[in-house]
This record gives sequence, structure tokens and C-alpha cells, in this order.
Amino acid sequence: MQNVLCRWHVNRDLSPSHFTPDTTPRLIIDSMFTRSLHSRTPSLSAGRQPRTRGWRQGVLACLAALALPACAQLPAAGDALPPQVLAALQRAGVPTGAMSALVVSTDASAHPRLRHRAGASVNPASVMKLVTTYAAIDLLGPDFTWNTGFYTDGQIEQGVLRGNLYVRGGGDPKLVMERLQEAYFSLQAQGVRMILGDMVLDHSAFELPAHDPGAFDGEALRPYNAAPDALLVNFKSVVLTFVPVPGAGVAHVRSEPPMEGLTIEPTVRLSREACGDWRGSLHARFDDANSIRFEGSYPQRCGERVWPVAYQDPASYAARAIEGLWRASGGSITGVVRTGLTPPGARLLHDARSLPLSDIITDVNQWSNNVMAQQVFLTLGQIPPTQVMTEGRVADRQLVLRPARYERSREAIATWWHRTFGTRYSAPVVDNGSGLSRDERITPEALANLLRHAVRHPKGDAFVQSLSIAGVKGTAARMASAPNSAARGNAWLKTGTLRDVTGVAGYVNAANGTRYAVVAFINHPNAPAARPALDALVEWTARQAD
Repeated sequence: MQNVLCRWHVNRDLSPSHFTPDTTPRLIIDSMFTRSLHSRTPSLSAGRQPRTRGWRQGVLACLAALALPACAQLPAAGDALPPQVLAALQRAGVPTGAMSALVVSTDASAHPRLRHRAGASVNPASVMKLVTTYAAIDLLGPDFTWNTGFYTDGQIEQGVLRGNLYVRGGGDPKLVMERLQEAYFSLQAQGVRMILGDMVLDHSAFELPAHDPGAFDGEALRPYNAAPDALLVNFKSVVLTFVPVPGAGVAHVRSEPPMEGLTIEPTVRLSREACGDWRGSLHARFDDANSIRFEGSYPQRCGERVWPVAYQDPASYAARAIEGLWRASGGSITGVVRTGLTPPGARLLHDARSLPLSDIITDVNQWSNNVMAQQVFLTLGQIPPTQVMTEGRVADRQLVLRPARYERSREAIATWWHRTFGTRYSAPVVDNGSGLSRDERITPEALANLLRHAVRHPKGDAFVQSLSIAGVKGTAARMASAPNSAARGNAWLKTGTLRDVTGVAGYVNAANGTRYAVVAFINHPNAPAARPALDALVEWTARQAD
């Protein structure tokens, strides 16, 4: 289930169906299988072998370049876009002035191969996640983990905990049911099977304003709108699985995780309708926090389908899910599950470590998981600016962390940017670090500089390998679909889409053996229709032969 949810947390504000090639329903079928975080995929470092050229051709090229004025040796902003990119823009009804792009070798001394409005400050959509994840790799290190602590103020006797069990969240971006159950098994192995007291959930590591999940685009039930939380459980989502049983005339409805006090209708009647808007056909009712009902029907032709939805009462999600899974795991409790603080003298029973940061940012960048990106972003603001931060001190928990706030994370990013990149390129305007914002801004030249910096970073490979691969995996799997595509398996990319934004950024290994940093954005009401222009730019870069 963790991979189903992860792939549905995408930056989306697009169309009535809210599905585009970045998030087609086929991902649901694929996500039913556990992906290997260490699967063998093409290596960016492999590149391509440069072509050997004769000395005469090299001399002639140099003479030709020297014969031009210096300004003429660089692409001009007005005519830099390749014909295939221009054609795609024209088909979409998007002017060239709505696109900004930069293609430049990762070699520190290289001139841009293509430059078009590269200094324009634009909305990057989900591509902003590159700033958040690279800052995290640089500041925290790829092996950084988060902690969820289980404490008590009582005693354990003969399978009974006489006292409260405190669950203190540490901002784990991926505390899914499977990992929470592992923590329960550890507690039960220590003799905690019945709790004669309360379960107290401590969210105090994050100090965040109230969040309206429907404020961004009116889609409160879309998992990508889930709010961050110090005790973020299962992305605050419920996964509904519909399994048709034609002989009975109904589809069985399975749900995960078990939610205390939530009743979900176990069946929905079948229909002979085409499998179009099957979610709409269900006429699902989410208006009651204690129930999910279906007043419509499920098209039999759809077969088995999965529908992850954000729980309608997110404030109570953690309590319901934590209690529901505790009881489903064989545990019992006499008290209530409530929000509160962990007392200073509480004794640690179990420390649940998260996946390492390198794995977390792979989910963030390959599947554009918004809430996970915000969890990482908020973590960056927990380290006080007065403390000297090194990767070793962070890993050893030697730093005293402060409660996370958005403004502290924005300050941390700004400080890190100026220390790392200086003032040559303007620092990005960061809102929540995920790109799910109308306010975030960055220039292509600033982002390209970050990408070039990352390939020289001693821990930069974890960042690079977190990107999706054109034609292979992640949100870029839809790209490079032509049989003779040069970009397939040779482009490591982060994509981004909002209602009026589409973008792409990453690395492309070209036919000439050069590795290029590629950044391109389109900010325009027709931006989603112009995505083929970005695909064409990536393909053009991969085909560079000289």
C-alpha cells in the first residue's frame, strides 16, 4: 500500500479528471507490486562515448568560431529554440515568450548550448522539489533518518502496560502502515499487549497553521493536498479497492488501513456501463467522518481498481489509524487515543527510524510526492541557524532541534542558497518546498547552476539518482516514447505541472558524450498542452552529436 499512496501524491491542478500522462491510472496497476529501491537502472555516470573527429574538422570549427564576434558565439534568446520545439509551441497556441529554457554542459567552464529567457523568474511547479531535496542532501546527508518515539510513564506487567503510551512524531515523511505495524510488534515483544491508559499522540515537533485541504484547487479529497504533520501517518489517506463479483451483481470494497470508528460500505452494485469516469459513477459520500458510502454503481468492465482518497477528517486521521491498526494487530486499550505532549520523564520503549533520506527523496522526485517534500522542507528549518551543522552531528542527533515552521524553513533555504551559490543568481522564492503553490519562483539559470553544482558534490549521486528516467520510470516514464528516441534511458528528470505551468529539469547524456543540465518551463494558460515542446527539447539535447 505504501507505493500505491506514494505514486498518487503528485502535484496536480490540471483538468476535470485531474489525470495527465504524469499520473495515468496505469500507475495504480504498476504500484500493486513492490518496487525495489535498489533496482538496476541506467547510470548517469555512464554517459555516452564521444565521437572521434579529425583534426581538420576541429581546426575549421575553431577558425569559424574565432571569425565571429564574441556575442555571436552564444545562442541568441530570440531564435534559440529548435524548430521541433517551436512547432510544438505553435500547435499548443503558446507564444515563445511563455517559455524559458537553458541547456548547458555540466562542465563548470562551458557556455550554454541553448539559452532562451533563462533569467526569467517563473513558477516551476513540482520542479521546485529539486531545490528542497538537494538542500537536504547537502545539509542533512543521504543517510539522515527521522525518529518516531514510543514512550511510557507506566510499568509493564504480564502483558499489560499500566500507564499511557506516548507516540512522539519526528516528521517521518513515510510512516506507512507496514512500518507502524513493525513498531507494534516490537512493543508487543516487550510485553505491551493491553494498555491500561491512553495513547497520546505528540505532534509538537511541527508548529503549523491550520490547513484547508481544498484551498489550493477545491479538491480536498485528493491525496496530493494532504498537509504535513510531525506525526504523518500513511499520508492521511484511505485506499479503496473495488473487486467485481459478477455472479453476485456487486463489487466488494476493501479498505486500508483499518480506521477506528470508520464504517465503509462493503459492497457496491455493478453496472454494465463503460469504464469511463468510474469514480463519479460510484456517487461516493464522504460528508460523514464516520462513514464512506456509495449511492451509485461500479462498472463491471473496469475490473479491479484502486482509489486512494484523502480522509475527509484529516485532523482525526492519525488517531483513528493508529488505534485501528493497534487493535487489528491484537492489541487492546482501555483508555482513549488523544493528542498531547510527551512528559519529560517518559521512558523510551521503541525508536522507529525512518527510511534514509536518499530513499525518501527518490519518492519525492520520481513520483512528485508533495506532502513528503513538505516534510523534508520543514525538517530543514528545525536546525537553529546559530548551531554549527555538519552531516555527522545531524546523523548522531547531537543538534537540539527546534519546532518546525514554514518561515524557519524558508530562512534556512535562503541562507543555504547564498552560502552555497553566492549572489550571482537570485535565490528562489520558496513557499512550502513542494511546488504546490502559486507563489514559488525560480529562474532557469539559477536551477541549472544548482544541477551543475550537484554533479560535483561528494554526496550528489544520491540526488541525481533520485530523478525519474525518461522512458523508464517515474513521472518521466511517459517521455521518450518514440521507437528511435535518443532520450530513453539517457535523461534523468524532474517534471512538474500545474493548471498553467509545465516544466522539466535534470540531466541528459547526449550523443556527443556530453552531459547537459536541461531546464525548461512554460507559464501560460495552455501550458499543459505545450508539454510536447519540453519533450522535444529533451530529445533535441540527447541528439546533440557535436
